[in-house]
Amino acid sequence: MSSPPLFPLFVKLAGRPCLVVGAGGVAEQKIQSLVVCGAQVSVVAPQATAGIIELADRGAVAWRQKSFAAEDLNGFFLAVAATSSADVNHAVFEQSSQRGILCNVVDDPPYCDFFYPAIVRRGHFQIAISTGGHSPALAQRIRQDLERQFPPIYADWLENLGRERATLFSEVSDPELRRTLIRQSVEADSFARFMQHRIPAEGKDAL
Repeated sequence: MSSPPLFPLFVKLAGRPCLVVGAGGVAEQKIQSLVVCGAQVSVVAPQATAGIIELADRGAVAWRQKSFAAEDLNGFFLAVAATSSADVNHAVFEQSSQRGILCNVVDDPPYCDFFYPAIVRRGHFQIAISTGGHSPALAQRIRQDLERQFPPIYADWLENLGRERATLFSEVSDPELRRTLIRQSVEADSFARFMQHRIPAEGKDAL
């Protein structure tokens, strides 16, 4: 019997305590993604990469230079195990489960409560692709396709759409009209007009 599908969820990690056990190259990638989201990241590992040491030196993460112990998990929201030892990684998972802490053991799907998706990130516009751990390579290929389909300018367009939406809610009292205008604002021709307005004046003259 196959496992049930994953529940897709975007979680606010800003200020939440997250533990990463391990401080090698793979762990560094996971740590960086947590830091970007504003998580309060702690790292437990005897040794660390230069990048993680730099993050610790500037206060972006708290690095405890030690081997993992079960009590290191106390008080954390989620955990990531990224050591070179399967025994240590599985211990992190088992101890996390006992404490009700979500845990991801990198590249070990049976020992994961959640997975890191492949992400297309354009500011607050994000597309997450997951294969449930079955084929990360496929997720990465699809991510590359979507990055070409949705260029970086989408980040600016989304910010503009947010401002337009706020204006509509303050100035248009008719709910049906408001919904119609909001739907129209996200159509392809609306994006085309936004792109035209972003062309510098000298570019327009050249056209």
